[in-house]
Amino acid sequence: MTDLAALPPCEVSWFAALCDDDYEFLGVADPRLRSSWAHCRDIVLQAETGGFDNCLLPSGYQLGIDTTAFAAGIAPLLRRLALLMAVRVGESWPPQLARQIATIDRMLGGRLTINIISSDLPGETLASAPRYARTVEAMHILKTLLNGEPLDHRGEFWRLTIEPPRVGTVSGRAPLFYFGGLSPDARAAAAVGCDVFLMWPDRQEAVAAIIADLRARAATHGRTLRFGYRAHVIVRDTEAEARAAAERLLSKLDAAEGAAIRARSLDSTSAGVAAQAALRETAADDGYAEANLWTGIGRARSGAGAAIVGDPDQVLAKLNAYRAMGIEAFILSGYPHAAEADLFARHVLPRLDHAPLVR
Repeated sequence: MTDLAALPPCEVSWFAALCDDDYEFLGVADPRLRSSWAHCRDIVLQAETGGFDNCLLPSGYQLGIDTTAFAAGIAPLLRRLALLMAVRVGESWPPQLARQIATIDRMLGGRLTINIISSDLPGETLASAPRYARTVEAMHILKTLLNGEPLDHRGEFWRLTIEPPRVGTVSGRAPLFYFGGLSPDARAAAAVGCDVFLMWPDRQEAVAAIIADLRARAATHGRTLRFGYRAHVIVRDTEAEARAAAERLLSKLDAAEGAAIRARSLDSTSAGVAAQAALRETAADDGYAEANLWTGIGRARSGAGAAIVGDPDQVLAKLNAYRAMGIEAFILSGYPHAAEADLFARHVLPRLDHAPLVR
């Protein structure tokens, strides 16, 4: 049995629905919950008020609002919350992105972290191997410049000789890079370039196997990784109430609309999404893949498709079980996002030993 007191504090982040992913009833569009500056601002401010450590700002060029512009807009409104800004490296020129990252980090007082997404350019489709090779190059370029070092890079995708930007991060070092992906190419890229490997919900034995595999891959490069877990959460006073809230969330879902929502996502054909579908398909008839892990959300969502569901003690125990396995960062969300953030902040967060991740 792992002694929780011996574990480092875990980072607990919430999720700002910048990509039109907020609902009272899954699959039923609600104009009040569409991505907008005001709505997403309110989610982030709720996360700060609730005591979360960080907040993920997702990115998608087809849905919602622009992530980098939003991060710059919200930064002056925050006093202590960190931001995990998602960047789609296929859409960016790395030296310009480095300047943007350094500037926003300054605006936040040094509290910016980066979620690297191995994206295509809009209208382009690269095969997996070259796309992840490009991502590795981008991470190297960004880290070099954000560490304040001159760059002489001769890669397949970029050839650059450049001095670092005049304005660097508050720490003088690159922010932590969070990154996820289950394909062999994604795992290889993570082992070389990221700091925190993110995974989506799965049975505990599968989570343990992913952690072991990524640790071994990173070790071959003389590196160590930290691990994060992205999941939804539904917490109520009793388990029965939490399960009822989960059922209510799906109570108006049309199956065809759910399939259309999943298909619209840019990652709908990825290995990670396939794993979420397999988890859902092998769950019990009530949608639970294991105790307190409910896969119903994946019926109307690509990406992270399962929720931790239960009373405060059960949700806390589930999170602590992941911590004992090596998870140091949680990125949580729930529907509607502002309301569920408040419930988690009141019922569970004060009982977790948590703090922002630091190098």
